[in-house]
Amino acid sequence: MKRWWDLPLSRRTPEAAGALLDAAWLRDGFRDDRQCDQWRDAARDWLIRYFADLDPADEPPGVERTVATTTGRLAVSGRVDRIDRRGEELVVVDYKTGRWVPDADDARGSQPLALYVLGVRRTFRATCRRVELHHVPSRTTAVFEHTEESLARHVGRAEDTGADIVAATAPVAAGGSTEDAFPPRTGSHCGWCDFRRHCPEGQRAAPAREPWAALRT
Repeated sequence: MKRWWDLPLSRRTPEAAGALLDAAWLRDGFRDDRQCDQWRDAARDWLIRYFADLDPADEPPGVERTVATTTGRLAVSGRVDRIDRRGEELVVVDYKTGRWVPDADDARGSQPLALYVLGVRRTFRATCRRVELHHVPSRTTAVFEHTEESLARHVGRAEDTGADIVAATAPVAAGGSTEDAFPPRTGSHCGWCDFRRHCPEGQRAAPAREPWAALRT
C-alpha cells in the first residue's frame, strides 16, 4: 500500500493498487494454486475498493513512517502504516486485513496505537489524538480519540511491562536459568508457532496447524 503513494499522482488509480498487489504477490504457504489465486483475486478486490475511497491528491505526511518518543522510564519507537492530516491535526492510521473486524474498543485498547500518537507528536511537533483501524476487506473504520488521561494509562501499563521484563532478566544476568525465568506459556496459539519444533511444551499443547488453516474457505 505504501508503493501506491510512491506513484506519480496521475497513476494513483484503484486499478494501479491491484496491479501492484499482483506484482508483489507470493505464492508460498497456500494449499494449492487454486487457493492461492482465489486469495490473490480477493485481496486485489479489497485494495481496489479501498483505494477508490481515497483522494490520491491528499498526500499523507507519513507512510510506513518510523516515529519515536520517550516516557519517564522507556524509549519506544515503531513504524506507523499511515499518518493522515485532518485539518490542523495528525491521525494515526493502521491497516487490518484479518477475519476480525475491529471496533472502537479495539482502537481504544491498542497500546501500540496510543504510543504511536505520542511518537507522532514528538516526531512531527504536531497535535495528534485520533487513531483509526482501517479494516480493508470490509472498508470499515474503527476510531478512538485519545485524551491525555487515556494516553497516560497506556504509558503506565507499558512502563509496568518494562519493569517486569527488567525484573525477570535480572536472575538470568546473574547466571540463572532462562527456562525458569521465562517458562513457556502454552495454548492453542502453539499450533501456529514458528518455533514449535524446538518446544516440547508447545507440541503437547496443540497440534500443528497448516499455514492456510486460518483462511476462510
